[in-house]
Amino acid sequence: MGIVAGLDSSTDFTRIVVCDGDTGAVLRQGYAPHPVEPKAVDVDPQAWLLSLGDAATGGLLEGVQAIGVSAQQNGLVPLDRTGGLVRPAMVGNDRRAQIAAADLVEAFGGRQAWAEAVGCVPQAGQPVAKLRWLARTEPEAAARVAALVQPHDWLVWQLLGRPVRRTTDRGAASGTGYWSAATGSYRPDLVEMALGHQAALPEVLGPSDAAGTTPEGLLISAGTGETMAAALGLGLGPGDAVVSLGASGSVMAVHHEALADPRGMITSFADATGMHLPVVHTSNAVRALRGTADLLGCEDLAELSALAMKSTPGSSGLVLLPYLEGERTPQLPHTAGTLSGLRRESMKPEHLARASFEGMLCSLADAMDVLRGRGVEVRRVFLLGQAAELPAVQAMAPAIFGAQAVVPQPADYAALGAARQAAWALGVAQGTLSPHTPPAWQGAVAQVLEPGGELAVGQAVRQQYTATREQIHPGAFA
Repeated sequence: MGIVAGLDSSTDFTRIVVCDGDTGAVLRQGYAPHPVEPKAVDVDPQAWLLSLGDAATGGLLEGVQAIGVSAQQNGLVPLDRTGGLVRPAMVGNDRRAQIAAADLVEAFGGRQAWAEAVGCVPQAGQPVAKLRWLARTEPEAAARVAALVQPHDWLVWQLLGRPVRRTTDRGAASGTGYWSAATGSYRPDLVEMALGHQAALPEVLGPSDAAGTTPEGLLISAGTGETMAAALGLGLGPGDAVVSLGASGSVMAVHHEALADPRGMITSFADATGMHLPVVHTSNAVRALRGTADLLGCEDLAELSALAMKSTPGSSGLVLLPYLEGERTPQLPHTAGTLSGLRRESMKPEHLARASFEGMLCSLADAMDVLRGRGVEVRRVFLLGQAAELPAVQAMAPAIFGAQAVVPQPADYAALGAARQAAWALGVAQGTLSPHTPPAWQGAVAQVLEPGGELAVGQAVRQQYTATREQIHPGAFA
């Protein structure tokens, strides 16, 4: 087929992988940080191009025939009528629009109305909330906005020489708050509600479509958001779920249809293959471990993990509800964490250490049950994040989740997914691949953990956790 490249432009850096288009074997790699202030929420997107150029030095892209672009999600690049920037791009982790998001929920008739319209309820980071914030906070700038794109859309547009046609993909579009994964169409009325007037929106391409070809003949695929690219790079399929262990957590699964959740707990993303990626978020995951480590005087999470392994399943009756910063799943925004089951025999450091791991994993299992309750099948659970390497997580997760757990070897999965998408678009253009099936690259190298005979133990731990949750927060998932 030829040589392809995938680039991932995250909030802080650009990574590029150059791969064999037939096998996915990585031939060479590039990296460069973004020349922006740490934690900046307003960014000149030219910084993304500068970083891309730095990452591609030394002939990295020599011989490449197609490029796929993955980029940070939920960013907003507002353009004027000439295609110029109205203001700096607003990045995905910008939380200034919290009040704006709540305003939009109320203005449209509540959480259920939003879930049914676009598969998600507005959150502060989403483009639709950013538009509301812009209209309220910078009305003169908002009035000049004529077109809306996201970071990966903008990069693809730049690589193609800024053509009249601007494009996006269904994965990135599904996170905007004004495109529905269920109907495959925009809701311009929601843009107008948020911004105060209409704006041009990019054409949504299919998974194997090409956005265009550069004058030099380099094919540029549709591109997508980081989450969707990582799923493609990992080789996820039906029956697979991903548990992301960051300070907060999430459970995402591959499903054949978009899900509208009237409670607003499910965010219905589209993926980069034609399937769907329903996601349930929790506000607390590894932050509960770090808080426990601080309380117990552990130097790091590895020490906390070792301490937890000295305890036994059920933590001698201790149960930690890890709702330290309020919680999204269940919806308890103003609650606090709870430690229950204190008895003289349970008041030992190792039991509290284990209770923090069990509490975190049971909370994420609750999130997984939200998906399972809507018919989503989960046979394998991919564990992502540094905490996935901890022995305590690996020992407890398969039994608590009731499924095989997979810990992938660290790799640039978003960049690999972008490269795989590029190979797909190139193969379709060459007539060697079907537009319905991505190239069959080797899946992620991973450690596989089986629940074995521990399923009953995991069920008992969850029952203890659920009884405590229902006692403290009755009907939280009703």
